Amino acid sequence: MTRDEAWSIVCEFVGSENLRRHMLGVEACLVAYARKYGEDEDFWAVTALLHDFDWEIHPNAPDHPMKGETILADRGVDPIIRRAILSHATYSGVARESLLERVLFACDELSGFLTACSYVKPGRSIFEVDVPSVKRKLKDKAFARNVNREDIVSGAQELGVPLDEHIAFCIEAMKQRAEDLGLAGTPAREAVSPA
Repeated sequence: MTRDEAWSIVCEFVGSENLRRHMLGVEACLVAYARKYGEDEDFWAVTALLHDFDWEIHPNAPDHPMKGETILADRGVDPIIRRAILSHATYSGVARESLLERVLFACDELSGFLTACSYVKPGRSIFEVDVPSVKRKLKDKAFARNVNREDIVSGAQELGVPLDEHIAFCIEAMKQRAEDLGLAGTPAREAVSPA
């Protein structure tokens, strides 16, 4: 399956612009990791884009991603991609064994959290986000309370990457796609010169 075909499935099932951007954020992180590890960037991009495609039709565990996996099987999506998607849900019973599976899990919650961190910056930009500010926000349980902090920490551990390094890597990856993610920032107001 090509990236365009995967994006077509996303557009078919996902109406929410925020959810689409979440999948693009995960894609940015996975493609950067694929490049780092010498893996197939397009294959990893497809996996990232499809990982939550069924969220709107199956918003509750365990329906997501289990019922979505059947839809993907019917569409001819590679079993390796489908297994990675199943493994990103800790309750699925599918252990994360491959590098792709571990990276998808490690980037899923973190990319959403980085987006939330961007939104509270003055310019609403990923370019204003840094590791220390993310670490502070991780300690604030009221901030982005739906994001599972344990998954962020254990994702980095499963990947074998220090948390600070993983956060920094994902920030940089998302900067590369800031415009697509809606995280390039708000335009600065032009200074009004006195008459």
